[in-house]
Amino acid sequence: RKALNHELSKLFNEMWDMDVNRLMPGKDYTIDLQGKAGATQQGDSAVQDSAARHLFHNVNEERLKSIKTFATFISLLDNYEASTSVAEVVTPEEIAENNCFLDAILATEVMKLAHEYLLKKNLAKPNLADFKYQLYDIWFQLYARKEGDRPDSCGFEHVFVGETRRGKQILGLHNWVQFYLQEKHNQTDYKGYVARKNKTRPDKDDQVLSIQFSWKGSVKPIGSSFIGVSPEFEFALYTVIFLLAEERVTRETVKIEEYELQVVVCRHGHHIGTAYPVLLSTSSE
Repeated sequence: RKALNHELSKLFNEMWDMDVNRLMPGKDYTIDLQGKAGATQQGDSAVQDSAARHLFHNVNEERLKSIKTFATFISLLDNYEASTSVAEVVTPEEIAENNCFLDAILATEVMKLAHEYLLKKNLAKPNLADFKYQLYDIWFQLYARKEGDRPDSCGFEHVFVGETRRGKQILGLHNWVQFYLQEKHNQTDYKGYVARKNKTRPDKDDQVLSIQFSWKGSVKPIGSSFIGVSPEFEFALYTVIFLLAEERVTRETVKIEEYELQVVVCRHGHHIGTAYPVLLSTSSE
């Protein structure tokens, strides 16, 4: 596995420390890990359920909705058609919502730090309006997941909202807020945590988790995401790695807080294809 990237680890820890909008486990939300997920293949419909209850026991929604970046983020989650192969239609209202969200995150210290870092590397435009346009293109510009098809996807939809392919496969959905809201409406079913090789179970304060779940009738054998972090933190993290990267798939090993992670970012031309964290270890082990 790749050596630890110290420069990015330093940057991401600074972003983590200044992420004032991050929710605190045990205080702003509680998770209920329950059992360990069984082995399964992508697309299996019959799968052992090791968790009778929801993953999110409770989330302080008042707090969530009172934070501008979360509120504007949540308003974007219903803007997409889940099925790939169905062309996305973007309305003027949705464009306005995308812009409101980008304005909200660009006002945070986390995004400002990411912007400064990218400026030093000559990878971002100095003017905030130009940088915002750059972010819009990376995350919200539509493209076709399969060559020659209708524009049915974008980085934001894939990573944060989730998509389905032929009703059999779950793509993306690496965001905890979307997972929580879908679970609340009984759209997702948490099946249990996925433990790392020869590791003990995660604990309820872990802010990076690997889980198994079903959504819209399909199973995701393993999906990993940050838990409790703000949308700007994830946006900043993935954008930095995306803009630094040359190759189609980039895996950066970083240590954030006590978590040793591999952050995976795949590009789709000039846009984000997917992005997610993979937990390698935590220092508590």
